[in-house]
Amino acid sequence: MHAPGRHDNLRRIRSLDPEVDHDEILQLTARHEFPWDYVQGTGIAFMRDYGIPSIAELLDRTREFEDHGVKRYDDTILIGDEATLDGIDSPRSHAALRRLNRIHGHYDIAAEDFAYVLATTIVGPVRWIEAYGWRPLDPHELAAIAKVTTRFGELMGLKDLPTTYDGYLALLLDHERRRFAHTPAATRLAEASIRIAREVSPAPIRPLLRRVTIAVMDEPLREALGLPRQPQWFVRAVRAGLRLRGRLLRFAPPRRTAYVHRPTTYPHGHRLEDLGPLAMLDHLNAHPHGERSHA
Repeated sequence: MHAPGRHDNLRRIRSLDPEVDHDEILQLTARHEFPWDYVQGTGIAFMRDYGIPSIAELLDRTREFEDHGVKRYDDTILIGDEATLDGIDSPRSHAALRRLNRIHGHYDIAAEDFAYVLATTIVGPVRWIEAYGWRPLDPHELAAIAKVTTRFGELMGLKDLPTTYDGYLALLLDHERRRFAHTPAATRLAEASIRIAREVSPAPIRPLLRRVTIAVMDEPLREALGLPRQPQWFVRAVRAGLRLRGRLLRFAPPRRTAYVHRPTTYPHGHRLEDLGPLAMLDHLNAHPHGERSHA
């Protein structure tokens, strides 16, 4: 049972070739079919990074989450938007990835950690949609998301990346098997991220946001972040509520306009030159290497 026209976007997706039309498929999946789910899955995915001690130590040391948390949150999403809204190989995307590479160039980050972070950005949303989405993802969607993810990584200079969703899932599981561990930095980053989420969320959900966030985490992630276990009844209730939301969305009409993130940091629009750590902006903008602005 579903609303009339509910599968119009899915029919369009199935008519496309993921090898050629990956940008359009990603737009339909992430911005029309599952916009809220994609954001939630990506948010939980980013918190997995804190479970890798080398990543957590670096992120904790920069204090970006503690001191400029909402800007850091907005900038992360906006870099992703800049890289995908016009297509992963558009001039806009290449400018955004050049800027991201210049930001990352200020830090000593291992290639395997970069690859792991990239894997979280695909595995997180897919896992969330598998658990709570209003329909399963189509193989065309998985293939297209993997294609864009791999190209994103290539533009970051990464080599020998997976080319399928299963490949990224295997990469993530292997890295976590070898490296996942709790550190005090992981807990500080997780608590800072929850404070950021509370700040940008509607007021009515703020009191329960921390507990709900922990409730949707798998046990290895919760333990790696050092967050308190929630009562089983509460975990079951949160997850049942999310599954119910997915079932109810089957009766909603298809979304006709694409979801676009509205950043708290830039209520009147942003430029590419605005994105990045505040302490680094003057240096980043002194030699932009062809980066160009977008509102």
